[in-house]
Amino acid sequence: MPLDYVAIDFETANSSSASACSVGLVKVHDGAIIDKANWLIKPPFGHDDFSEWNTRIHGIVRDDVIDALGWADQLPDLLAFAGDDILVAHNAGFDMGVIRGACAATGLDTPPSRYFCSLQVARKTYTLDSYRLPMAAMAAGFDDFEHHQALADAEACAAIILHAAKRHGAADISELAAATGVRINVLRPAAAKTPVRFAG
Repeated sequence: MPLDYVAIDFETANSSSASACSVGLVKVHDGAIIDKANWLIKPPFGHDDFSEWNTRIHGIVRDDVIDALGWADQLPDLLAFAGDDILVAHNAGFDMGVIRGACAATGLDTPPSRYFCSLQVARKTYTLDSYRLPMAAMAAGFDDFEHHQALADAEACAAIILHAAKRHGAADISELAAATGVRINVLRPAAAKTPVRFAG
């Protein structure tokens, strides 16, 4: 099987996992980048405040997303781009949490996408003081990129997986997972909150 995957990165408007305001996507087939995409997202109502902290990180403000489509309108495009490929993200728990949270906030079913974490792969591949994306990407020979810009981060993530696969002699993501002991997971819906009952 070939080395096929889609690297993905989200930026969020605030601390809510549902507040995706930008996404970057990089498609890798047969170990080569064949397509890239990125766009702004209007966060759903109730999750659409832009915190000063987040804006300081990625530079996106409310005015930037006024004319952007919302999550419900953009999810089909995201899934079409990904196709049947495994999604790869650096600290995948965060990015998959964004998909899960945004779907929950907009009443959509969470897609059962397979995903893989480049942060965990980096920890099993390199010896670094920090495994944050810039440091892991530098170890993979990909540096001087604009961190916290969604497409640039997705490109860095894609580079880590490509480099790690070569280092481990892995022909595909399944072989890389076996070589590093990092699981390929399946995205599942957010757990329903148990209602709190008060005796009265």
